[in-house]
Amino acid sequence: MSDDGASPSPSAESPPDRPLRVAVVGAGPAGIYAAAALTRQDAVPVAVDLLDRLPTPFGLVRHGIAPDHPKMRAIRDTLHRALEDPLVRFVGNVDVGVDISLAELRRHVDAVIYTYGASLDRHLGIEGEDLPGSLAATDLVAWYTGHPDADRARVEAALAGVRSAVVIGVGNVALDVARVLSRTPEELEPTDMPQHVLDVLAATPVEEVTVIGRRGPAQAAFTTQELRELDGLAQATVLVDAADLELDPGSEERATADRNVGRNLAVLRGWTDHSPVPGRVRLRLRFFRRPVRFLGEERVTGVEVERTAVDGDGRAMGTGELEVLPADLVVRSVGYRGIPLPGLPVDERSGTVPNEDGRVLRDGRPSLGEYVAGWIKRGPSGVVGTNKHDARETVAALLADAAAGVLTPSGPVGDLVAELVARGAEPVLLDDWRAIDAAEVALGATRGRARTTMHEREALLAAVRAAAARGR
Repeated sequence: MSDDGASPSPSAESPPDRPLRVAVVGAGPAGIYAAAALTRQDAVPVAVDLLDRLPTPFGLVRHGIAPDHPKMRAIRDTLHRALEDPLVRFVGNVDVGVDISLAELRRHVDAVIYTYGASLDRHLGIEGEDLPGSLAATDLVAWYTGHPDADRARVEAALAGVRSAVVIGVGNVALDVARVLSRTPEELEPTDMPQHVLDVLAATPVEEVTVIGRRGPAQAAFTTQELRELDGLAQATVLVDAADLELDPGSEERATADRNVGRNLAVLRGWTDHSPVPGRVRLRLRFFRRPVRFLGEERVTGVEVERTAVDGDGRAMGTGELEVLPADLVVRSVGYRGIPLPGLPVDERSGTVPNEDGRVLRDGRPSLGEYVAGWIKRGPSGVVGTNKHDARETVAALLADAAAGVLTPSGPVGDLVAELVARGAEPVLLDDWRAIDAAEVALGATRGRARTTMHEREALLAAVRAAAARGR
């Protein structure tokens, strides 16, 4: 295995009398599943530092799953149990690459697993994409889930006065966005959305939301459960054109072979007899349309789309038939890509870290003590549970390296948290997170909710400091 100069090297002497120390960078599902897989095995003694840039754990379970999905968000209760393992130390509010360099981190541990996800949106690369009123789904989702880095001013300016919205993409995130925009204030009130989010959405007079996909319903990426939810909204009617559900032989074959596709088509066909209802939001699902350009000068006023057809390879081909969809807001939900940590290679095209079975590759060769799991390993695909298998595969590679003697405790390891504090950082540990958790529950109780998400980093840290002042 190659060595980038910062990683520990196997010692010819007897290994130190301590567990293998592993840093996991990213405390979302992939990172927590990796920590659990490391500590719930008996072959190799392991202790884990689970680092995150935010003061809070759970990643996209907290800041990706829509707040009107309480059952899905309850996954964090399961994830929390892994944080309570005495061999796992949650270390939040630490930005690797800023508070501590990658090379410095690696001098404090024997191995690192990078699980920090894929947080950047993909661009369409078309005219007008940067107009005010055009948002990436990543921006809107960060805002309505209370992410500390959300651009509140930009999102709220884009939502001001919106009556018609176009959502580009046919994955679960696109459906989340369409559903949230179509909900009534009464439906959203019990959620853990920050109060300013509820206030803005209540004041947004949405009358029509159109979700468009460049290919057909057989190629859509959403799950049937997400799709069905659209028909249960209090004041929205789902509208589907029967012509969009006419399939070519290849798509028919796909629908027969893939049970999820078949179920989706059955749901969609059940909606073709719906008609607009005065006073209800028109929630349209339209297929075989791709955006050509965004219209408007001061802000978005519409989207010009081209009719498409799917070829034998499943690619969308333009037909030259154009139409304009009026829109005060356009939300692009066309995928995510990863960004590199300083000192970590990322393939620009795929947005993932080059790897082999989870082992990071540098110059085509596995790098000693470096591993990767989650979206930054495989790309933004699958559901939350997909990360469990993915993390186990990576941990199996790490344990195999340890069993082979390639990866060993290489000497005394200084305490990472003590080093961070000495540098002036303010790491958030598990008890600190419990203080934040309690503060959010208390804030929610003031409005009769189970919880209200605190969205400002300083407010999160203030809850930690207040608990420390009280002696917890």
